[in-house]
Amino acid sequence: MTEEWRIDDLARTADLTVDTIRFYQREGLLPAGERVGRTRVYGPEHLDRIHQIRDLQQRRFSLAAIKALLESDRHDLVDGIFAGEGTLSYSLDDLVERTGLDHAMMSRLCAAGLLRDPADFGRAAYDATDLDMLRSVAELVKAEIPERIVVELASIYVSGVEAMQSQVLDLFSGGRGPAWAPGELEAFQSQAAASAGHLLPLVTRLVEYVHQRTLQRLTLGAMERDSDS
Repeated sequence: MTEEWRIDDLARTADLTVDTIRFYQREGLLPAGERVGRTRVYGPEHLDRIHQIRDLQQRRFSLAAIKALLESDRHDLVDGIFAGEGTLSYSLDDLVERTGLDHAMMSRLCAAGLLRDPADFGRAAYDATDLDMLRSVAELVKAEIPERIVVELASIYVSGVEAMQSQVLDLFSGGRGPAWAPGELEAFQSQAAASAGHLLPLVTRLVEYVHQRTLQRLTLGAMERDSDS
């Protein structure tokens, strides 16, 4: 027999208040219960949705991002692309304090597109990934790389990676690459999304390899040109 709850029973089962459940409904995160007589009843699917909402909230996704993810029903992408994201959150002042970089440097990194508004990633605040990156920036500065060079380096990588990833997304959406038979693209996209957590480290390794080998090749070429001049 399928379990059915009134809203107060659902709230008690989910360890939430009735007001919180109604808030989820107003925000479009939780569907209304099925009307039975003068009341509405809720089932296990509502409890599952609440668990999904709370999981995404713990990952510091914004309400708008949570709604989009729930409507797409692609939690395989969340577990793949955002796997390993921590639950710690930081303000810009927190990042300044923990890295030793001043606000002026932070502003230049933001202008370069390296440190972006958390809302761009569906987040309400900065997280441990941002902090780790900025600590690397701070180490470059400590290694006596001028700040203006670090910022320019960041700008080069941001623009280059943006262009590269746009092409990758275009490939996965079928906008470029080989011709697809009917239904083949959809099957590929579904499989890629389901395996994102496994595929991402493999693709990252490929990118790191190309990055290292390209840098080696171009550096050697520059050295050879210098020696010939």
